[in-house]
Amino acid sequence: MPAISAEGIALYLRRLGIPDPGEPSVQALFALHRAHVERIAYEVIDIQLGRWTSVQTHHAVSRVLQGRGGYCVQLNTAFSVLLAALGYQVTRHAAGVQASAALPAARADIAPHMALSVELAGERWLVDVGLGDGLYEPLPARVGSYQQGPFGYRLSRSETEPGGFRLDHDPRGSLAGIDIRMTPARQQEFLRWHHYLVSAAESRLVRALTVMRRNAESIDALTGCLLRHVDGAGRVVRELDTQAEWAQALADIFAIRLTDLPPERGEQLWRKVRLAHEQWLARKAASR
Repeated sequence: MPAISAEGIALYLRRLGIPDPGEPSVQALFALHRAHVERIAYEVIDIQLGRWTSVQTHHAVSRVLQGRGGYCVQLNTAFSVLLAALGYQVTRHAAGVQASAALPAARADIAPHMALSVELAGERWLVDVGLGDGLYEPLPARVGSYQQGPFGYRLSRSETEPGGFRLDHDPRGSLAGIDIRMTPARQQEFLRWHHYLVSAAESRLVRALTVMRRNAESIDALTGCLLRHVDGAGRVVRELDTQAEWAQALADIFAIRLTDLPPERGEQLWRKVRLAHEQWLARKAASR
């Protein structure tokens, strides 16, 4: 696992609000995981801007240190580097993503996602800070059903990845589930998919600007101009009609402030997001 400097570790932990997690322990691992999904959002804003982005390890870590998030591979890559630097025995795994229950489960080499596992205290833990609205805490790598706040998850043996695990997402989540290949993955396995994920018109990362954040009792998600809040009481959806309202939601809810964008680029991004939203509304109305 590539190294990170002492200064980088300190800055990363400062973003998580955990200056000193102490020696590796289950308690500390859970605290780090919770802080990561609470404070570092899943986001594809740079992809929507057409900016260069990468899943190279140093770039994934740099994004976090510079106050940004990323998509699944970037977030789990960065977290794996931090965990290794803190003394955890962490492994990267390829996983296939089933976007909806209407689609078949996918093998890890068809719909690539990065998941992590940590060997600790005689137990293997499944770790994933890259799903956006997924796990709040690690899960023991054992078949069973698990409740985290109002959201439920199920681990079973994968039918597409022999020897692997199937993680079924809560039905209110952004995807149906993932199938995890438990053999270790090399970073190069994710590099070959990156260009497709950030450039192909059919890629989920390209089709819509998505930002997500998880906390103990709820999920916040921004897709285009629709802001969703999901908790044990149900779902609240609000349409953001102005650029100012949209930017305020990014800042207040997801801690993303696009201060590096000149005004004209910010307006260009907003026009792109708004146009995609209006096209979606038109398709929805036509299908009724």
